[in-house]
Amino acid sequence: MIFATDYQTILDKIDQIDPVLYGKTRNYIDGAVTKLSPYVSRGVISTKQIYHAVLQKGYKIADIEPFIKELAWRDYFQRVLQSKPDLYVSEIKNMQSKVANFDLPQAILYAETGIETIDNGIKGLYNSGYMHNHVRMYTASLACNVAQSHWFVPAQWMYYFLLDADVASNFCSWQWVCGANSSKKYYANQENINKYGHTNQKNTFLDIDYERFENLAIPALLKKQSNLSFDTNLPTKKQISVDKTKPTLVYNFYNLDPNWHKNADYNRVLMLEPSHFKKFPISEHTLDFVLLLSKNIPAIQLYVGEFEELKSDYLLSDFVFKEHPLFNYTGVCEPRDWIFDNITGYFPSFFSYWNTCIKTLDAKV
Repeated sequence: MIFATDYQTILDKIDQIDPVLYGKTRNYIDGAVTKLSPYVSRGVISTKQIYHAVLQKGYKIADIEPFIKELAWRDYFQRVLQSKPDLYVSEIKNMQSKVANFDLPQAILYAETGIETIDNGIKGLYNSGYMHNHVRMYTASLACNVAQSHWFVPAQWMYYFLLDADVASNFCSWQWVCGANSSKKYYANQENINKYGHTNQKNTFLDIDYERFENLAIPALLKKQSNLSFDTNLPTKKQISVDKTKPTLVYNFYNLDPNWHKNADYNRVLMLEPSHFKKFPISEHTLDFVLLLSKNIPAIQLYVGEFEELKSDYLLSDFVFKEHPLFNYTGVCEPRDWIFDNITGYFPSFFSYWNTCIKTLDAKV
């Protein structure tokens, strides 16, 4: 699977969305999912942009509510990160129970679990940077709830390879699966995986009834662990050319919007901060994806360094940047494109957030 990086193709993908079919089939690995998450995570497009594009086709909200709800999940995760900035290292609600190790099972790392849907999903992750959301949940459940690995290293491993690497959605989701961000753990048995993965496997260690999971011993295949480390191979820092009399738009890993002040006269700098990628490492594949996406922005220049270095290296003082929980530069902070921009703060569950959002939907048509 190859993800295009030119902006027109991305817009065409938005135009091809079938939100009704999405709601009916999204849990199946071959369902009508949009595969737009890498572009949303990188800030090329927004949930609000997708939301309005779909509504403009005349769909009734009641008919596409599952699709809108999935868009709202992405905004919700960002709201959680705003309120709980340490969620990538600290439990949001509960301590994960039954933790036997703090690494990733080798069988998962090498896609040798014997569960076809999961192994194929991991191989696809390595090859394309994409994994279907349901397969992500299967993999997380296998790592945390069956192999009893603490959620952090496995979540970091998945984030590293994902083109849609997003601290909020990735780490919140792993915590949800393992019970650290929910009232119970998520399990998937072989019957469930067969149904949504279109397989017919029998007699695997997941071929059991759900009531057996809570007391299931760690399968021998999942006991051997891998001691992982992650690094980002950033480009070499190079000189850029800026005009000190102009304000500077700061782009980053989460903002590559080609339409941002599109026709205005600014310095445009894609800043890749080593401190950020030391904390949140990404693969070379993901980095290449970012650099290709940035080519949609005319006159953008790449700066590898910290924000304070950018200021001092070029004596710049007038900056504009987009709101994101992980970045707080000096300058003008512009809001991101939230679907429900008037609903702020922390909600203890997505459903409490959604029940608040849904009351405003009619007013947005």
